[in-house]
Amino acid sequence: MNSSPQSSPPVHTADGAVTTAPSLPQQLHKVVLVMDLVESVRLMAANESAVVNQWRGFVHHATTVVLPECKGRMVKSLGDGMLVEFDQPTDAVRAALTLHKYFGPLNETLPAGQRLYLRAGLNATNLYADENDVYGHGVNLAARVADLAAPGETIITASIFDGIVVGMDAEVEDRGENYLKHWPEPVRTWAIHSITAGSSAIRAQVPEGAALDFRPSIAVVPFETRSHATEQFVIGELIADGVIAQLARSPDLRVISRLSTTAFRGRTSSASEIGRHLEATFVLGGSYVTYGDKVVIMAQLTDNRREEVIWAERLTGDVRDLMEVQSALLDALCSACSKALLNDVVQRTLVLPLPQLDSNALLLGGITLMHRSTPRDLQRSHQLLEAVVDRHKRVATPWAWLAKWHIMQVVQGLSGEPAKDFQRAIDTADRALDLEPASSLAMAIKGHALCHLGEDVEGSHRLLQEATQSNPNDPMAWLYNSVWSTMWGTPEDSMVEAENALHLSPLDPQKYYFEMMLANSYLATGRLSQAVDLCRSSLAKNRYHLPTLRAMLIAQFEMGLINEARETFALIMALQPDFTMTKYLAAGSHSRLRQRGARVFGEMGLQH
Repeated sequence: MNSSPQSSPPVHTADGAVTTAPSLPQQLHKVVLVMDLVESVRLMAANESAVVNQWRGFVHHATTVVLPECKGRMVKSLGDGMLVEFDQPTDAVRAALTLHKYFGPLNETLPAGQRLYLRAGLNATNLYADENDVYGHGVNLAARVADLAAPGETIITASIFDGIVVGMDAEVEDRGENYLKHWPEPVRTWAIHSITAGSSAIRAQVPEGAALDFRPSIAVVPFETRSHATEQFVIGELIADGVIAQLARSPDLRVISRLSTTAFRGRTSSASEIGRHLEATFVLGGSYVTYGDKVVIMAQLTDNRREEVIWAERLTGDVRDLMEVQSALLDALCSACSKALLNDVVQRTLVLPLPQLDSNALLLGGITLMHRSTPRDLQRSHQLLEAVVDRHKRVATPWAWLAKWHIMQVVQGLSGEPAKDFQRAIDTADRALDLEPASSLAMAIKGHALCHLGEDVEGSHRLLQEATQSNPNDPMAWLYNSVWSTMWGTPEDSMVEAENALHLSPLDPQKYYFEMMLANSYLATGRLSQAVDLCRSSLAKNRYHLPTLRAMLIAQFEMGLINEARETFALIMALQPDFTMTKYLAAGSHSRLRQRGARVFGEMGLQH
């Protein structure tokens, strides 16, 4: 906080003349460090020259090494103490903890009664400062709390405690409230200590069979402005809040809380340091600059394990767009980031041996590759899912996705025995439900398999509804409810359920799959043009996805776009040369939409 200089009253000198005192300096918000030598009078009385020489060496080290590194300014040095100012609590804490170490090597050579120890007090306050000194009651408070320190200790006030991150800047010990001399009210204080391996938080051990979070984790650290104007900082807050809110809606990512990542604002921490503190595999950050109403964001995504930037991009937009509920700029940023993260994980699953891959890479790679629609990708997906199931036999999630894999075998037309593969999916989903009876994913996948088999239509519906009740925010549960409504229920319900699924997972790596399901809902309700548009959007993301191509063919034919329908039919047959009417009707043959598809395929000349 700055204020303009204040005029000073006239001062009478010793000879009676009247003069004007210098104007009051600016009031600034600063951090004050008061540090002195413990029992200096006794030590100097015993060996004055040696103590003075050691103190001068300490001051030289402080002013030439520590304070420049920690952005501190030596205000004054006395014979046995010093007064230093800083702009940030984190720099002051780092300096104090570092300065305490100076006499350590010397003390190892001295008798106990001759050892030199420092004590320190830290307080953040509004004070008056000029080139010679600092003034104000906040300086006195720093000195008062320094008196509370034991040899080798630093005591801080609440104004410092609120400006640091415990466990990252220092470890703390609450000293409670203290009544200080000439201070009107008790002062809450803490002692701070350097962080050591033994003082770090103990992480809870995950018991065998407990649910594990296989999602890769990402921390979005505050974007830094290249301007020092105060009003610019709010833009960085808008970017961070918007990106975290968007990414948190993806079921495939574990997004670190905003309250945790804010601790890294203004720091020069590396991606590996941030990842270690926040247990995040990936770190997204960057900077921004404004030009009038425009903002330019420079973003980069880092894999902290390899300390390697895997994606970087420059995006430009309108500052006002950042305040919109649906920000086009943040949508583009989040979409590009999540796609880059997924691609990086999946590419590693394709080239590294399975034992070298961590479990979240195995699972995410298995999920992604099963949707890529080629036999080779489907085979690799099975290997990855089998590997993660083998590692975590008593965890439900890998079993649930392995069940989904058996369904995809049929959906992609690669199953020689569709009914048996659906049954394998049901059996595998049951394994997941044995381990975690409330797993909405396992219930949804089992219900989906039963839906396609058509032997227990009501039972499949009950399971799917139970899945959405168990977890109303599970997009897969809503998506498979949509499939059931398309095949056996009300088409209007199907559309609402599919739209809900897409809303819950707007950044899903399998967004094309969601769009295909919604296109089928539009087909079922006769909205052919909208179905075609969604199919095109889906195929732009995965051009070889056979279910999408089949939905496109039906919509094109029923709209009278015969030439386009023939082109789509030719692509289907090129991708699946052994495709027949029998195979098409092997799953869900009683569904109205499947019967409409059979008529279209018959008109196109599909053989039985």
